[in-house]
Amino acid sequence: MTDLKLIALDSEDLEVVSAHVQDAVIRVADMGYARGDRRFALLMNRFDWTSDKPRTKALRKRAALHFDGVSHVAYAGFDPAAPEGVLELLAIHFDQEDPPAGLVELRFAGGGTVRLSVDYLEARLADLGAAWAASGKPVHALD
Repeated sequence: MTDLKLIALDSEDLEVVSAHVQDAVIRVADMGYARGDRRFALLMNRFDWTSDKPRTKALRKRAALHFDGVSHVAYAGFDPAAPEGVLELLAIHFDQEDPPAGLVELRFAGGGTVRLSVDYLEARLADLGAAWAASGKPVHALD
């Protein structure tokens, strides 16, 4: 399996990135904002939805995602100072407010969010190493 490397420069690109990171597991300690670099970055164990085929074991891969041009970060629904916390990423969304600036929202299970004010949208996702067998396939209840 080849390593995934994606870049998002608009909302359509970000939808593709969001689909690939759906159900990623993230430790709170593995995300942070580098104010001087204007970059928000996180490490995750992403579920590889492309590997979820009949007769194939579902896989997870270690991956990194970062956003550039970040001017402000806001957290809601979880304690960003609790390094032992674990979050499950559901989706990433971008709302353009004053083009090319806007708001990136990382939405987590249980209602947690990270909101990034960005001067422009630039996100990069890259797998970092070997895959391993997932303990199970994520399941979402339909309301």
